[in-house]
Amino acid sequence: MSNTAFRGHLLTEQANPQSQNLDQLSSLELVELFNQEDAQTLAAIAGAKLKLAEVIDRAAQSLSRGGRLFYIGAGTSGRLGVLDAAECPPTFCTPPELVQGIIAGGAGALVRSSEDLEDKPEDGAEAIAHRQIHESDLVIGITAGGTTPYVHGALNAAKQRGATTVFIACVPPDQVPVEKVDIDIRLLVGAEILAGSTRLKAGTVTKMALNIISTGVMVRLGKVYGNRMVDVAVTNNKLLDRALRILQDLTDLNREEARELLEKSDRKVKLALLMHWGKVDAATGLTLLAEHNGNLRNTLNSLK
Repeated sequence: MSNTAFRGHLLTEQANPQSQNLDQLSSLELVELFNQEDAQTLAAIAGAKLKLAEVIDRAAQSLSRGGRLFYIGAGTSGRLGVLDAAECPPTFCTPPELVQGIIAGGAGALVRSSEDLEDKPEDGAEAIAHRQIHESDLVIGITAGGTTPYVHGALNAAKQRGATTVFIACVPPDQVPVEKVDIDIRLLVGAEILAGSTRLKAGTVTKMALNIISTGVMVRLGKVYGNRMVDVAVTNNKLLDRALRILQDLTDLNREEARELLEKSDRKVKLALLMHWGKVDAATGLTLLAEHNGNLRNTLNSLK
């Protein structure tokens, strides 16, 4: 796609009639307008719920058979993907390679604008090749305006390698049709308050979608018990406190007893709960969890 291709027809580039006097609003009026417009993100997520659920199922299948989940994008879209991927290891104790974010321009683009790099589809294809993406992987391409050549190049390359592909954009299909992806998600939030600034509603709804996808996948993979992050990585005082509170809330233990149990489990909350409820030692607990793919509820049910 040419760098000078006309994009004025895109929903994400249009002027919002509700904010035509943006530069004349008071600070309170600005906040109220943002609040009013941001309500559209909820409707957009609701409109895409079936496809988001399909992504969760497909991604969980991919990861359970040894695959990986990739987000790829440029600018704000790329940064959001990297952010979501980076938060999976501490939240769910996943290895860093399981969920990865790829941004045009690499790590430097996270803190400094490098949007010019989004115009090279061959760079997107190279990013896919560099990570040796294969048929067990799932790749999510994120582009608010739907036209980013870097993302299209990546998705085409991923599809050629047999990976499951997902397209996320904030423009309707009739404006930017996309072919040869497995799941096509459109998060339609309308024109931005600041025309063309897709870090606003488009960025917000993208963050919401990625939150839903990654958390949903981890639920499907047994990383959650009830609504507790029982695979949390206990790497600092805040997370140690959270781990102890999870143990206290779910058991009859006081804080010191919870701390002792947590240390016996090598600071693994899920294992600690299994040891307490299943009356097993750490080694046996690890073996049982491995037999049930790390799913605590299924492991406990097997002991009944």
